[in-house]
Amino acid sequence: MIIFAGRSNVGKSTLIFRLTGKFTKRGKRPGVTRKPVEIGWRNKKIIDLPGFGFMSGVPKHVQEKIKTDIIHFIENNTEDIELAVLVIDGKSTLEIIERWEKRGEIPIDVEFFQFLQELEIPTIVAVNKLDKMKNVEATINKLIEKFGLNGTWEDYKDVFIPISAKFGTNVEELKRVIIQKSEERKRD
Repeated sequence: MIIFAGRSNVGKSTLIFRLTGKFTKRGKRPGVTRKPVEIGWRNKKIIDLPGFGFMSGVPKHVQEKIKTDIIHFIENNTEDIELAVLVIDGKSTLEIIERWEKRGEIPIDVEFFQFLQELEIPTIVAVNKLDKMKNVEATINKLIEKFGLNGTWEDYKDVFIPISAKFGTNVEELKRVIIQKSEERKRD
């Protein structure tokens, strides 16, 4: 099973469509996906998880329940998860992370990445919205630092992959890495 996770409205469902050619329910506003959605692809299960974080028009207690349900889903299925694809918005994630850090809080994207690492789930970070990013290399280098890793993008080219789900840019490279890491996990 391959899970796709990330904040609300970062393009998870659009990316899954680009990778698989299969539609999942998606919308212009955050919070359309409320429960895990399963899709078959290449003899695997792809799971489109609900977005976590702020959802416009969705009560705080519902947002918290969705986040808790995502955590429980992952914990209950850790053995079956070959790979996680954490989709982030390459244009706004750094700004959001820095805002959380100023408040003395661990940013939710960083916390989620670390959670997946603690469970030893191989993780790819799909840095979406490449078409809106100014300096891709500098942005990804800063993200690597914020995610608590040492090194540069050169060291993490198979972990941090810039894409545009909307336009399909670099999605073939992401697909290649997903298949490769999935096969490695199966052999292990």
